[in-house]
Amino acid sequence: MQPVELAPGLIHHPGWLDDAAQLRLATELAAVFEAAPPYTPRMPRTDKPFSVRMTNCGPLGWVSDRAGYRYQPTHPETGSPWPAIPDTALRAWNLLGGYPAAPQACLVNLYGTGARMGLHQDRDEDDLSAPVVSLSLGATALFRYGGLTRSDPTRSIRLAGGDALVIGGASRLIHHGVDRLIDAPRGLFADVERPEAGRLALLLRRLLPAGGRCNLTLRRVTPP
Repeated sequence: MQPVELAPGLIHHPGWLDDAAQLRLATELAAVFEAAPPYTPRMPRTDKPFSVRMTNCGPLGWVSDRAGYRYQPTHPETGSPWPAIPDTALRAWNLLGGYPAAPQACLVNLYGTGARMGLHQDRDEDDLSAPVVSLSLGATALFRYGGLTRSDPTRSIRLAGGDALVIGGASRLIHHGVDRLIDAPRGLFADVERPEAGRLALLLRRLLPAGGRCNLTLRRVTPP
């Protein structure tokens, strides 16, 4: 499918990852989870847990706890360095990001039933000229986006498994979030003519909460 410009710099690429690419990415993520187990981040000051679980890969990982938001080179629970960014995700950055330097962080958010992400800006990076490149696996999410101020009107689109989204340019600091999950990728579970999709569904059942979604966002943290 053709990319859709939702706003200047905000580009939706429906179905950018085909069945085989999604299976490769899910397989790569299984190795990431072994090296950097998903954990529950917590809100600054209040220590309230997020509704999503997460992990990171790359030289830096985004962390949130009572002390605040930050990037750091180690897992907050194991103390180990983050694993490398999966090749499939790096390919998306190189082909869609339009940025001359490699990403330094790849946040991996895991959404179960009832999980959401409130409207927020991605502004913890020093290099705001670089885009955020997002990839989705699993259940479809209702993605909400607005403007540069929280009070700006918002619109919603569906992000399905295999979709890519680029948040850059004039839209780099828009408010955005995930209202809810809509459904699991039911069409993947018993399609004999799409064997890679079937294998993907089985792997996602193991990696994700029941009927859940995985979202990867690649970022450049410091200027090259």
